[in-house]
Amino acid sequence: MVAGTFLRTPLRRLIKAWVEARHIEPAPQALPLDPSLPVVYVLPHVALSDTLLLETLCERHGLPPARGRHLIGEVALPACLALPAPQRRLWRRGSGLQAPFQEALDQVAQHPGTDLQLVPVSIFWGRAPGKRFGLWHLLAADSWQLTGRLRRALSILLHTRSVEVQFGAPLKLSNLLDARGAALANRKCARLLRVHFRRMRTRVLGPDLSHRRTLIEGVAKSPEVREVIDTLASTEKRSPARLQRRALRYGHEIASSMSYPVLRFMDGLLRRLWNRLYDGVEVHGLDRVKALAGDHTLVYVPCHRSHIDYLLLSYVLYRDGLMPPHIAAGRNLNMPMIGPLLRRCGAFFMRRSFRDKPLYAAVFHEYLHRLLAHGHPLEYFMEGGRSRSGRMLAPRPGMLAMTLRSFARCSDASRFAFIPVYIGYEKIIEGGSYQRELRGGKKPKETPWGLLRVLGQLRQPFGKVTVNVGEPLALGPWLDAGAPGWRDEVSPKPAWLSQAVPRLGDELARRINAAAALNPVNLVALVLLATPHRAIEASLMARQLALLSALQRHCPGGRDYSLPSGEPDDWIAQVVSLGMIERRPHALGDILVATPDQANLLVWYRNNVLHLFALASLSAFAFRHTPMQDLEGLLARLAPPWPILARELFLGPDDLHQGLPSMLDALCSQGLLVPCEGGWQRSRSLEAGEQLRLLGRLMQPSLERGYLLLSLLLGEPSGTLDREALAERSQQLTQRLALLSGRDAPEYFDRTLFASLIQNLEAEGWVREEAGVLCYDERLRSAAQRTGELYDPALRHRLQLVSHG
Repeated sequence: MVAGTFLRTPLRRLIKAWVEARHIEPAPQALPLDPSLPVVYVLPHVALSDTLLLETLCERHGLPPARGRHLIGEVALPACLALPAPQRRLWRRGSGLQAPFQEALDQVAQHPGTDLQLVPVSIFWGRAPGKRFGLWHLLAADSWQLTGRLRRALSILLHTRSVEVQFGAPLKLSNLLDARGAALANRKCARLLRVHFRRMRTRVLGPDLSHRRTLIEGVAKSPEVREVIDTLASTEKRSPARLQRRALRYGHEIASSMSYPVLRFMDGLLRRLWNRLYDGVEVHGLDRVKALAGDHTLVYVPCHRSHIDYLLLSYVLYRDGLMPPHIAAGRNLNMPMIGPLLRRCGAFFMRRSFRDKPLYAAVFHEYLHRLLAHGHPLEYFMEGGRSRSGRMLAPRPGMLAMTLRSFARCSDASRFAFIPVYIGYEKIIEGGSYQRELRGGKKPKETPWGLLRVLGQLRQPFGKVTVNVGEPLALGPWLDAGAPGWRDEVSPKPAWLSQAVPRLGDELARRINAAAALNPVNLVALVLLATPHRAIEASLMARQLALLSALQRHCPGGRDYSLPSGEPDDWIAQVVSLGMIERRPHALGDILVATPDQANLLVWYRNNVLHLFALASLSAFAFRHTPMQDLEGLLARLAPPWPILARELFLGPDDLHQGLPSMLDALCSQGLLVPCEGGWQRSRSLEAGEQLRLLGRLMQPSLERGYLLLSLLLGEPSGTLDREALAERSQQLTQRLALLSGRDAPEYFDRTLFASLIQNLEAEGWVREEAGVLCYDERLRSAAQRTGELYDPALRHRLQLVSHG
């Protein structure tokens, strides 16, 4: 006891001088403490280093001290204590874990004015995932194994700058008491603290993970994989032992090998990379993830814009005290040097197609299921590939279907949650290659030498990156609402799966888009690309940028969108500094200009956020030809194209009827429209008219594509064209229109947009495929005529000339 007291002072001085907390959550000043009540800090287990560090942090940040004792009635409690270790008893089930608050609870019950607040504190000296790591496991960091004195001492020496501290919400003893007495309240307190510490360790370290070899062997010997092996052995006359060895090879090809030393190395490397490459990484909405991470299996589904996405989300989660996920990556990234590094960061690799590979499919399904069943966070890009056009791509069904099937197999299928994530860039590394691919160029193969070429671009400015977390989707309640009875159907491929997968993909895509990040580049792109010659006065640009931000504040295009900081003039200066546009001085006022190459690149950034202004632009476009509108007539004109646009841009099908009145009020508040008897009319101001025209041109390319496709389809009798011929001829017409109008942007006539448009027409019931050709009825012709009223005569005449030509 004397030796322990003698060592405390020098050890406290050593920790105070050498140890620095990398991450404290919540910030000490944000702890909701009652200043009138004494505070007792509770640690999950006895550790002198944790106690001394907590004493230092409380002193440094002005928190109630963690030293000394508090008098509660006639009982003195230390200001910092630890839950006692579980008492294992052979003759009795349970751990026998009790909280040391029995006497304090008795005092609080006897003296109603007396109370005490407990603050649970979790301290992590480094963060090793719940996995064994050989020698490093003995020396490095906190894991699920309790640490001994020698390892704790070495851990302190190695992790003086990698300490994380997590404070829990204060818990008052008086809130635990009821008529059943202090003894029951003490057991309740122990249970609450134990659950809290368990959830916190799960959130930070992830669940306990078997050794990679053990996991792969378990996958290869699972009943599901054995069944496929037996089937192949009997039908194709193959050796079961040989098929078993192949299953093991598939497992080694697929499985990740998450390594704490590599994670820590990558954390430092990526921190330097982001500081060199970007002006900063802004994160919004991460509290939603932290609220679920302790007791939910999380599946992150970010949009896929760049190869940087693979690293960025893991870095953000690790930096903010969350366990990085296992990431599904294409086999093309499993290249020399890069593949092993990604694998140790949590990547597991998958082939692009499982067709005619039943054994590979079984191994992959089982591996994925075991990750999810054990509660490991997962990340995959449901679009299947990076978006070359900047739009949200249609979700691929593969990974979503496998996740749902695994979810249905789990015994506790109530705690799965999808986390939609939007990642927005001011400038991407792959911009040039995307343009070449849209023009028909071949996709470059990923190689280590290609990475070295990318590293040569690090001297260029790339602006900021924004990571927005959308509204999480709890899978169980979502299925209960959309597929009642799903829990009762036990089958490898249940009947509800085929309908649930596309619905789930569309819902997640909408939630990702609802969290879009507006930044200076995509805002400037929205305005500049709406001009006929990609040039605009700087003063008009600033006014239009202010209009766009005001419309989002008044009538948001997404629930979780974000706006950039600063003013329009700051945004313009940022885009010019990134080399995305040019500013040309003029005696009568500066002009902002985009060269043809710059304009083509800006299309990608515009498409990132175009959906946020779909309703605003469509409303403004309706007043282009008809200066006065009432609500009923406006809805009649906008209703036919809206479902198709909503599917293309992943918007809500009911957003038109619900949001149009508010949008018209927002346009009035900005002076673009004026209320009149029975409706609204265009403002007579020339400046307001120009702003309304620019706003309406945002959706004009999408409307023109739809008009040309419908003109071609309706120009032939029903049952004449198949979908391939219609898509090809529509692409040729838009190429011609682009050249004639000076809009030579490859995204404008991207063939995939026409294929998607035909699918959306079919999904809405406007067309149907019979015997390989597309059929329609008079409803489509009538809807097209109503939509045609939106166009002014000159534009309609030009589109008709191109379509007939």
